[in-house]
Amino acid sequence: MLADGQGGVLTLGERECSIQRRHQKLIEESPSPALDEATRAQMEEAAERAARAVEYENAGTFEFLLGPDRSFYFIELNARLQVEHPVSELVTGIDLVREQLRVAAGERLSKTGRAERNGHAIEIRINAEDPAREFMPCPGRIERFRPPLGPGVRVDTHIEDGAVIPPNYDSLLAKVIVRDTDRPSAIDRALRALAELEVVGVPTTAAAARDVLRSEEFATGRYSTSFLEEAGRHLPALAG
Repeated sequence: MLADGQGGVLTLGERECSIQRRHQKLIEESPSPALDEATRAQMEEAAERAARAVEYENAGTFEFLLGPDRSFYFIELNARLQVEHPVSELVTGIDLVREQLRVAAGERLSKTGRAERNGHAIEIRINAEDPAREFMPCPGRIERFRPPLGPGVRVDTHIEDGAVIPPNYDSLLAKVIVRDTDRPSAIDRALRALAELEVVGVPTTAAAARDVLRSEEFATGRYSTSFLEEAGRHLPALAG
């Protein structure tokens, strides 16, 4: 969501972030397959009320837990742009970095209410980790890096051939983000992008992400934050 200093609030929809390891996200998407329109509207209304109550002024994310009965519970407010913000940008067409800077400069939001959304977006975090060893971080040197290309594919990264991945920081190498007209098409595009991605020199989470995207649980949207712990032994990349 975005909120300016004049009381304007713009909600950008939800991001589904339940595919996690060690309580850190690996795959994010928007919209969530777990929400119906009524629950989505209630959740956005709750976030807007909370933002107004604290006179929030910034970009930010209200995080909720969703129960099996569609009840939802507030966890925290992340008062910043998150790693997964590109999926919101791709489904709304709004540059969140630009809007955050405009709010910081004291300008009004150009739109308020609920942002229009189109299509489906998925982001895959590519980390220097070994999924077969409980996602152990694997620092080292990147010998070769080739990102996927083509329509509907965006890659945010800091690495190139010869880049050194030190042990001192987060192991994130790149974010592969795709958008398509609907969720099945976005999953297919994400799989194609991951097949084109080439990272040589360190193990990565790309193969584990492919296994998740191909799984029945992900296809149906019936999974929780414990998915990797519960189904991991059936995923080839995690089994080793």
